[in-house]
Amino acid sequence: MGILLNVFMPEGFGFASRLPGGLGFLSAIEGLAIGLVVMLPMYLLRAMGAGDVKLMAMVGAFLGPEDVLGAILATFVAGGVLSLAYAWKIGVLRRTLQNIRFILYSGAVKIAGGSVPTLEDAPETAGKFPYAVAIAVGTLGYLVWKSTGKAGWA
Repeated sequence: MGILLNVFMPEGFGFASRLPGGLGFLSAIEGLAIGLVVMLPMYLLRAMGAGDVKLMAMVGAFLGPEDVLGAILATFVAGGVLSLAYAWKIGVLRRTLQNIRFILYSGAVKIAGGSVPTLEDAPETAGKFPYAVAIAVGTLGYLVWKSTGKAGWA
């Protein structure tokens, strides 16, 4: 749908601009590819589901190559904040922070030893978080921030 809208809407500067309109086929494909490529390593490390990767690719198809990077950054920030809040709410914040420390230390040891770290070596999980919520909050937050004119490339 993002590709179709960017192709068939009157030409403009994207959905997140002062002159809304389609970016064109190539920009929609580039945004889709950037969203996919940036999130794919998280899936390969088993830190994220494939649906979350496809959701960010879809966001990229709507926003295009420039705005999808801002949306991804905002999504990472929102994901971190929401994950900590969720862990606190369900009473596993201490275990979550211990797990983060363990993952960072064991990853550093593996890198120093010349191997690639994976999340399969993680200790007992403290819970799962639906990352689609972070993608939605981060993307909407980025779009609101951009509409206020605070973004340098707005």
